[in-house]
This record gives sequence, C-alpha cells and structure tokens, in this order.
Amino acid sequence: MISIPKILVLAIIQGATELLPVSSSAHVIVAEKLMGLDPTSPEMTLLLVMLHTGTMLAVIVFFWNSWKVNFFRSSQVFSESLKLIIAATIATGFVGVLLKVLIEKIILKGIAHAEVELLFGNLLLISASLAAVGALILCTGFKKEGPSRKDGALGLKSACLIGMVQGICLPFRGFSRSGATISTGLILGIEKIKLEDFSFALAVVLTPPVILKEALRFLKAQHVSVPHETSLLKLFLPSIIGMVLSFISGILALKWLSNWLSLGRWYLFGFYCLCASVIIFYLYCQGF
Repeated sequence: MISIPKILVLAIIQGATELLPVSSSAHVIVAEKLMGLDPTSPEMTLLLVMLHTGTMLAVIVFFWNSWKVNFFRSSQVFSESLKLIIAATIATGFVGVLLKVLIEKIILKGIAHAEVELLFGNLLLISASLAAVGALILCTGFKKEGPSRKDGALGLKSACLIGMVQGICLPFRGFSRSGATISTGLILGIEKIKLEDFSFALAVVLTPPVILKEALRFLKAQHVSVPHETSLLKLFLPSIIGMVLSFISGILALKWLSNWLSLGRWYLFGFYCLCASVIIFYLYCQGF
C-alpha cells in the first residue's frame, strides 16, 4: 500500500490544482512518477478519483450560495438548469465512451488487458495535452470582451458543446477539464461567472460515476468480489485520507480561481500550462 506521507503530498497537490485550469491529474501523475509509483495501476487511479471526490465536495461548499441563486431560486430556473446539466453530461458520456472504445480497440489494439488508464502514465501525451489547453486558454484570455459577451447566456447548444469538450478531457490527462470547458464557453460568448458555476456543477455530476468505475476496477484487480467491512475499509483508507486533505486544499484553490477569473487574469493560466508542458516533456526525455 502507498505510504501515508506520499498520500499527503499527492492530496495537497491534487487539492491545490484540481479546481484551477492547469490539470490536477498531470501534476499528481508527475509527482507519482517522481515518487516511483505507477499512475496506471488500479490503486493509483482509484486514489486519484477519490482525491477528485474531495475537491467535488469543496466545489459544493464553495459554490453553494451562488448555486442557490443561479440554480435553485425558482422551480423554473432549476428545471432549465437541470436540463442544461443533463444535456451536457449526456454529451460528455457519449464522447467519453466513444474515445474509450477507439483508444482501447484501435490505438491499444494488441495489448493484453488494454484499458484507457494505460495512457495516464504517458508523460509525452500529458505534455502535449497541457500545451493544447494552454494555447486554448491563451486564445480566450487575450480575446477582447465586447458588451454583447457580458450578457452571453448559456443555451442547450452551448451546454452540449461544453459537455462534448469535457468528454474529450476524460482520457487525456493534462487537458484540463475546467480550463477546456470554461475556455469553450468564453469562445461561445458566455459570461465568465455563469461558466464557472456551470463548469463545476458538471464536475459534481461527473464525479460519482467515475468513482464507481475506478472502484470496481480496483476491487477487480484485488480479486475482491464481496469484501467484509473490515477489509473494505482497509482497502479504501488511503483514498479516504487523501479525499479529506484534498477537500481542504480545494476550498483554498477555488477561492483563488474565482478571484483570478473576476480580475481577468485567465490568460496567466495558459502561460502556466505551457511552462508545465515544457517541464514534463523534459522529464519524459529523461526517462520518467
């Protein structure tokens, strides 16, 4: 089992970066590589998902007051918001499943027990994904905002497009989910505050099925079908510890992200992603 000190480090990294558009997964995977861990193993993919759970809870706490106004102020508003979130999530699922099939059946064809998770430890792919999302953030960050953009509304078509972009992020670690979805919304002319709320609402909906998928993959790898309560707690204890710590770090990261969005510093995250891409490419060339 992974040691507690390593879990602490990974949890802090995850919590501090998950809700920023810089790809928390890329940062955690690099840290795992430097620690001599295998990011593609069921234990590590489950830990990463449970770290996401901590930041998902942080999202709910941080955005709750805003969501009460934007999503729950009336039954009509709630119904419209729910429709957009469901549509975006369906689009995410469609693209995500399609990419999973293409990757496992075509790109990884011939590899025994091929799973999309095998890509998670590829630093070259992570570097390229970071560079791509960094360029996307820079394009939207430097784009001038006219009066019409400030009143941009989120419609069904926009929600589906944002959901499809989120689906592209699923198999490619480094292609920041929040960075890609918020940037897509900015290109479509949607107001930043609305995008922030919507993007992280999508993260809350997306997290539970991903948790279930990776938990089943982990239990299958452990050859555990119906574990006793004691063994189940022992198996999941490292991930639970990481979840709690990532929740604390996630609250702080969310506040920072919100301030940077409101101050118009979105483009700086693009520069950060490009710099991180170069560093990760160097690590890849060094054999990590």
